[in-house]
Amino acid sequence: MAKVLLVEARFYDHLNDMLLAGARAAVERAGHKHETLTVPGALEVPGAIALAAETGEYDAFVALGVVIRGETYHFEIVANESARGIMALTMDGIAIGNGILTTEDEAQAILRADPAQLDKGGGAAEAALAMLDLRRRFA
Repeated sequence: MAKVLLVEARFYDHLNDMLLAGARAAVERAGHKHETLTVPGALEVPGAIALAAETGEYDAFVALGVVIRGETYHFEIVANESARGIMALTMDGIAIGNGILTTEDEAQAILRADPAQLDKGGGAAEAALAMLDLRRRFA
């Protein structure tokens, strides 16, 4: 049984509730344990995962959050840099599923976050578990 840390950037409560529901259900369906850690925003997710990974307490991580395009360049910075940070950690061998949504508007985010629709939170959890399986296979 693995222990999975769900790291959420809780900016949009109603959207994150859906992402978390999907991720929790996927981890539980696979027979694993999970905990949730909340950080201020998507840029803090990779740092929190890196700190938690150093403890050795967790086997896999799920990054969750929502970044909706606004009127400024900030969207690109947050979307790109959070993804870059997560990818860097993945390349270091940390099993992570990236469920940080980057959308044009709230309607797109709802479609993707809702477990009854595209369930990207659940998909991110499944990706983290798949990466954990690969890490164990090649260890």
